[in-house]
Amino acid sequence: MADPHFGGIKIRHLYKIFGPNVEAHVNAVQKGLTKAELNEKHGHVLGLRDINIEIPSGRIQVIMGLSGSGKSTLIRHINRLIDPTAGEVLVDGVDVVKMRELELRVFRRHQTAMVFQKFALLPHRNVLDNTLYGLEVQGVERSQAVDIAMRWIERVGLKGFESTYPNQLSGGMQQRVGLARALSNDAPVLLMDEAYSALDPLIRMDMQTVLLDLQKEIRKTIVFITHDLDEALRLGDQIAILRDGEVIQQGTSQDIVLRPADDYVANFVREVNRGRVVHVEAVMAPLGSGLSPHGLTIPVGTTIEDAMRMIANGPDNEVAVVGQDGKPLGAVNLRQLAGAMVNSHAAASENSGSLASAL
Repeated sequence: MADPHFGGIKIRHLYKIFGPNVEAHVNAVQKGLTKAELNEKHGHVLGLRDINIEIPSGRIQVIMGLSGSGKSTLIRHINRLIDPTAGEVLVDGVDVVKMRELELRVFRRHQTAMVFQKFALLPHRNVLDNTLYGLEVQGVERSQAVDIAMRWIERVGLKGFESTYPNQLSGGMQQRVGLARALSNDAPVLLMDEAYSALDPLIRMDMQTVLLDLQKEIRKTIVFITHDLDEALRLGDQIAILRDGEVIQQGTSQDIVLRPADDYVANFVREVNRGRVVHVEAVMAPLGSGLSPHGLTIPVGTTIEDAMRMIANGPDNEVAVVGQDGKPLGAVNLRQLAGAMVNSHAAASENSGSLASAL
C-alpha cells in the first residue's frame, strides 16, 4: 500500500526543447519565443513550456491533450526518461532532475512504476513471470515475489491465468497483467501513459472501473495520460489540459466542464454529458422555508443525473441537499436539474470556432 507520508509531486517551471543546441534558445523561449518561431528560425522543437502542476499524494492526476500536445513528454519527465531543458520535478520533495545515475536507478525501481499503452509484456514469460519481473529486478527472493505477484494477479481478475503467455491473452487481459506488474512493485507513484487507448470501448470502461476500485484501497499517486475527455472526466481527481506544450487549464472535472478557460477547452467539453459530471451543489438553490430535510435528501457530491433519478423515483418534486453531517445546505428540483443540463449544453454551443480551428 502507498506510503501515507508520501509528499506527492510538484512540477515547477518545466521546459523541454528538442534540438542540437537547446541551451542557446532556452532563454528566448522563457522570454516568449513561440513554438513556431523556434522551429522556423532555429530548427528546434518546443516540447514543453513553463509547466507548473502540483499533484497531491494519493490522487489521480489526468494529463489530457491531443496528439502532439506534450502529454507523453511530460509524464516521461517524472521518472526522467527524458531530461528537461529547465525546471524542477519534485517527487516526495526530492528533485528528480538533480539525481545522479545510481540514485535515479533506485528511484525508478522503488518509487515509480509505469503502465504502457502497448502493454510491454515479455513474450517468453507467462503471466506470473511478467508480473513479478520488477520484483526480480529489485532482488526480491523468488518465493516472496511469487506470493506478491499472485495476490495482484488475483486482484486484477486473472487468477487461473498465471501460466498463460501474452499471445494467448486478449488485449484487455494483457493490460491487466501490465497493471498487476506495476502494482506488485508497491511504488507510491504509478505512471500510466495512454494505458487504455489500445483497448476496445467496453474493455476500456472495464479497466477504468478496475483502476478506480483498486485506487480506493491502494491510494497511489497516479499520473494518467489520455486524449479521451470522457476517460479524463471519469478518472481524474484533477485534470490538466495541454496544447502545444502548454497547460491551458487545470482543475476538477466540474471546473473543466462548467468553466472552460477558452474556446479550445469549450470545444473539448461541448458534447460531454454534464449530468454525469456536475454535482448538485453546483446548481442548488437556497433551502426554502417550507422544505423539510426529514424526507428524501440528496447528499453533496451526487451527480445531476443520479439526483434526477432519485427525485423521479421519490414522492417529492423538490428535495434538500445535505452535507456529510446531514445538515441541509440547499434544495434542488427536477426543473432546476434538467435546466442545468440544457443550459450547460447551450452555453457550450455558444462558444465559437471548431476544434480544428483551435489547433
